[in-house]
Amino acid sequence: MICDVQFSSKRRPKKLEQVIFNKYFYHKQTLRQLSDEYHRSIPWVRKQIFEYEPKLNIYNPREVLVIADATFFGKRKDKFGVLVFKDVWSGDILIWKHIESETIKDYTYLKNELQSRGFTIKGVVIDGKRGLFKAFDEFPVQMCHFHQKMIVQRYITRHPKLEASKDLKKIVSRLTSTTETRFINALDNWYSKHEEFLNEKSINPTTGKEYFTHRKLVAVDRSLRRNLPYLFTYKNYSELQMPNTTNSLDGGVFSQLKKLTKIHQGITKSLKSKLIDDYLVSYNKKL
Repeated sequence: MICDVQFSSKRRPKKLEQVIFNKYFYHKQTLRQLSDEYHRSIPWVRKQIFEYEPKLNIYNPREVLVIADATFFGKRKDKFGVLVFKDVWSGDILIWKHIESETIKDYTYLKNELQSRGFTIKGVVIDGKRGLFKAFDEFPVQMCHFHQKMIVQRYITRHPKLEASKDLKKIVSRLTSTTETRFINALDNWYSKHEEFLNEKSINPTTGKEYFTHRKLVAVDRSLRRNLPYLFTYKNYSELQMPNTTNSLDGGVFSQLKKLTKIHQGITKSLKSKLIDDYLVSYNKKL
């Protein structure tokens, strides 16, 4: 039975089940083709695929710089995803967990599990989910710039029309190329310029309560200021060579994994979990 928490493994001799598993999932051979190749029945081929178990739980404790992120497969109602910790320095997938939703508890659990196995975490790159900063507050934490830009875009849209929104978009577009001091100064100057506009209030005709007229702009300003301590960690700890995005997981691991599971979207959930485990184990061997 496959465990919820997985560690990467070292190379071991391939058994027949693994060979058939690989041919079916990675080389897109059909059950009929495999049946003909091995001169066995389709039920026999299917049995080899289901009986294959990725070899896990062999690890090499060391200092690591962690990128942590989650991805989900299928529709939201399926509640089927995986949370992955990857080491920036080696490129290794260190540990992962099958999840139904992305919770702080899962991140904390994997962090503790990784440390209990002898790994020393030197820093963490995360997407900025609320509560995550506190979960990793004992380490230098870098928030993904791409996710921060997407948060801003959700509030002010891709093509803002308000002058304050346009000005803020320009400031945020320079996030990856500016310094912490310049970014803070630009944000403060932006607020001073538009302070009266940002503080405009409206009254709810039903409740009679006041609210910010431009509440999305107020909210995005608060988001940026709340995340400021984590936007320039990669520069403040330059010796760690931290990336400023989680792209090596989002694009380097998750995108290919999603393509693979989409090709085989008709398989059972348990078999899909096994495919994900095998892909993440095998990922280290592809480096």
